[in-house]
Amino acid sequence: MKRTLLAVASVLVGLATCFGAAAPTAAQQRAPQPNIIYILADDLGWADVGFHGSDILTPNIDELAKTGARLEQFYVQPMCTPTRAALMTGRYPLRYGLQTLVIPASLSYGLPNDEWLLPQALKEAGYTTAIVGKWHLGHAKREFWPKQRGFDYQYGAQLGEIDYFTHSVHGKLDWYRDNKPVNEKGYVTSLLGDDAVRFIDAQNATKPFFMYLAFTAPHTPYQAPQEYIEKYRQISDPNRRIYAAMITAMDDQIGRVVKALEKKGLLQNTIIIFHSDNGGNQSAHLAGETEVKGPLPASNGPYRGGKGDLYEGGTRVASLVNWPDRIKPGTIVDQMMHVVDYYPTLAKLAGASLGKSKPLDGYDMWPTISDGKTSPRDEVVYNVEMFRGAVRKGDWKLVWRTTLPSKVELFNLAQDPYEKTNLAAENPEKVAELQKRIDGLAAEMSKSQLLSEVFKGVTKELTGRPPALPDEDAFYEQVD
Repeated sequence: MKRTLLAVASVLVGLATCFGAAAPTAAQQRAPQPNIIYILADDLGWADVGFHGSDILTPNIDELAKTGARLEQFYVQPMCTPTRAALMTGRYPLRYGLQTLVIPASLSYGLPNDEWLLPQALKEAGYTTAIVGKWHLGHAKREFWPKQRGFDYQYGAQLGEIDYFTHSVHGKLDWYRDNKPVNEKGYVTSLLGDDAVRFIDAQNATKPFFMYLAFTAPHTPYQAPQEYIEKYRQISDPNRRIYAAMITAMDDQIGRVVKALEKKGLLQNTIIIFHSDNGGNQSAHLAGETEVKGPLPASNGPYRGGKGDLYEGGTRVASLVNWPDRIKPGTIVDQMMHVVDYYPTLAKLAGASLGKSKPLDGYDMWPTISDGKTSPRDEVVYNVEMFRGAVRKGDWKLVWRTTLPSKVELFNLAQDPYEKTNLAAENPEKVAELQKRIDGLAAEMSKSQLLSEVFKGVTKELTGRPPALPDEDAFYEQVD
């Protein structure tokens, strides 16, 4: 009887194998797609988080860094719009004309529509996609808006800077939900946290989601609720006091997002990414629409320069990635990574196709983050414009200002990460090599959309106007 039963079982197993009844499908074998929450701060200084030693309170960000991976050589573009474009496209902004400054409120260009964006790729892979926060990749035409670029849901500002309480700039409201203006009260940072939590609470656990949570904090204007400002009574400088309050307010909302994931049972399979869009601002003329009186409060620690600069202080930012199921707590990645790398990295983890994207500048960095493998990246292009450029190859970095008087600076970042010693004179061959690389990138570069629009405006303003000669009567009445 025992032999008979074993024989029958063997036949049934064989039939099941032949007809596929017991064989797992590809979908069953594949790990579930991770949820992705991509958190971007605005003008946050490298040294203004707790895990880099700041006295500003960021316990929730610090916990994500402690239980995940700190990326200590993570690079972005030196300004807001270019970094956001690089994230969305996986391509350097010089490829499509967004390499210069940001998109001003008065101009009408945007991220070109022939670029295939990360949310579009993830949406095709079955993700629900949402942007909660700042866009700043085109506002004058609806074709540039997030809902038209792959996001199922949108809430927040289209422009680069708004008042934190009135949600407006120059008296015009810039606050939308799904393309429709929203008049509501509240502090911008808190409203974004509220909406992010609502979005998480509404998700179906069987369908993955991508939420781009783009805070405006701590960008100007320096504004915060009084209860947060009171936490920093010991800081004498008013700008630094409010700036610190803005960062802690943002940190509290990030904590709420993590708790919402825990409550929903989604935290273990959610990738959380955090970094700033550029270094902390140290130049008054880059503070935006708001006039800032007194010293600027951001600190980039030992790194040279800040927002707008091609030095490390403008481009190397505080960054982390956390995924409880897949990243070992306390991981430190001290290898080069650039924001363009997140496009291919996340697309691969999500099972998304890259077939519709243009040639990427990014690399899949997951083996480096999760397993400590050597980074595939040996070069960082800080930026290339018609008047300046900077590139790093290995440990060598060249910063080249081409406008007169021109200036060439060469640094060895392994020996001098704070860019104190210019080695250009001692290393002419290395200078020539990196200049050739920058010049080659410049040959591939698209025209700056900003400079093109400004030039058109200047030409229009000057053409057809009468000559600026002195008034004739007054002129001839003058006495020598």
